[in-house]
Amino acid sequence: MGTPSPQAVLVLAVALVGLSAPRAAYGQPNFIVILADDVGWGDLGANWAETKETPHLDELAAEGTRFVDFHSAASTCSPSRASLLTGRLGARNGVTHNFAITSVGGLPLNETTLAEVLREAGYSTGAIGKWHLGHHGRHHPSFRGFDYYFGIPYSHDMGCTDTPGYNLPPCPPCPQHGVAARVARKDCYMEVALPLFENVTIVQQPVNLSSLAARYAEAAARFIQRASDSGRPFFLYLALAHMHVPLGVPPPLPPASGKGIYGASLSEMDALVGQIKRVADSHGKGSTLLWFTGDNGPWARKCELAGRLGPFVGAWQRQRGGSSAKQTTWEGGHRVPALVYWPGRIPAKRTSRALLSTLDIFPTLVALAGAALPPNRRFDGLDVSPVLFGWSDVGHKVLLHPNSGAAGKDGEIETLRLAQYKAFYTTGGAMACDGSIGPAEHHQPPLIFNLDRDIQEQEPLDVASREYQAVLPAIGRAYAQALEDIATDNVSVADYSKDPAVTPCCNAQHVACRCQAPGSH
Repeated sequence: MGTPSPQAVLVLAVALVGLSAPRAAYGQPNFIVILADDVGWGDLGANWAETKETPHLDELAAEGTRFVDFHSAASTCSPSRASLLTGRLGARNGVTHNFAITSVGGLPLNETTLAEVLREAGYSTGAIGKWHLGHHGRHHPSFRGFDYYFGIPYSHDMGCTDTPGYNLPPCPPCPQHGVAARVARKDCYMEVALPLFENVTIVQQPVNLSSLAARYAEAAARFIQRASDSGRPFFLYLALAHMHVPLGVPPPLPPASGKGIYGASLSEMDALVGQIKRVADSHGKGSTLLWFTGDNGPWARKCELAGRLGPFVGAWQRQRGGSSAKQTTWEGGHRVPALVYWPGRIPAKRTSRALLSTLDIFPTLVALAGAALPPNRRFDGLDVSPVLFGWSDVGHKVLLHPNSGAAGKDGEIETLRLAQYKAFYTTGGAMACDGSIGPAEHHQPPLIFNLDRDIQEQEPLDVASREYQAVLPAIGRAYAQALEDIATDNVSVADYSKDPAVTPCCNAQHVACRCQAPGSH
């Protein structure tokens, strides 16, 4: 074969540049990240055939790419969200467990959020929904890179409402008059009603949970419209209340549907996602990348109000008591649904088995926006745009799973994934529906499961087996390197101190901090 002509070389070079720099040819895309709360891997019909309540999400999967080995960066709320917005594990960004309604601090201010990077790159930025990364002072989302914020500062079970929805155990509505009633149950917050913020102003306290999904949809549509009118690309971070308890299903519940409360709430979430997709498409189909995923697995102690694990049942732990879902490092705690939709850019009807994480959202969107990662720190996430575009199916070689409340010190890394192998140096079960808890157990040498053969995490490899002996040195090396990398990084420390004075309160003169006395207008 002869030497190619200079023109042919030039054509090839242009083609390769086009492959490596999709942004240049298309301009800056819009981004919508939808984060569901406590959603199970099996809560998507596309993942689990028994689930029938998600036609819009299933359509999203059919029109985009579905990721089946996708993981939240932690198995509980605040650390998972902090990692999504920084691309860094809690061991680096300082957020290792949940913030309280009285928390003075939040995501450390020296950590740079995805919104800050994208705003600097010319984006209009909006956050709608649950924040849970600090609400006092400069920790509020309005000071963390978001031009617009509409939502609740923490989980919607962390304050009373007049529409308490469905929870186990059920919580009473907010007190109406006089002194706040003391409720003996520690699961119910009765002193302070749940607040709804628009930017830095409380616009409703208590929140009406029955209409919250509709208000989020309206706020999202308004934000997208305003951004489109301005001619700037936009980044919308939509952190849903679904599927966290209390489940607020608008009445009446269809009695004949057979869905039950959880199924009805799942249908409501599905319809909301469908609505957001339609709004995005109406502003130019193909101009917006939509990424749907979850913050952690189902909250098993909520019994029939908890999500579906699919096959990820953590059988080894279940035999010893406790749940293997939210708060644990079993697959059910951190393997979450993930769909990415970008018509004309991301292949449709594709299923990817690449090992990916919510940590990857930050570096991937930064790269697609043509922006640069913040300097002087290391990232746990990868730019996985080649995987999104279908050019590669290679994600993380090693993925770390931090302790998230069930066992071990919060935020410490005692579980990791290497290819198809998963190693546990510590195991434990969160509280299960039956009230049992699986005690923490330390493993030296580690328990190792081959997930290709044992997705249920039922039978660890025999320590004496050739397979175990072959993979143990590589796991040991990967673990030591990961811990060394974190130890030598610029690591932040979150302030977890508490002060009742920082609790969001619309009107301290009214019972439960109501914005107005009951019955007044």
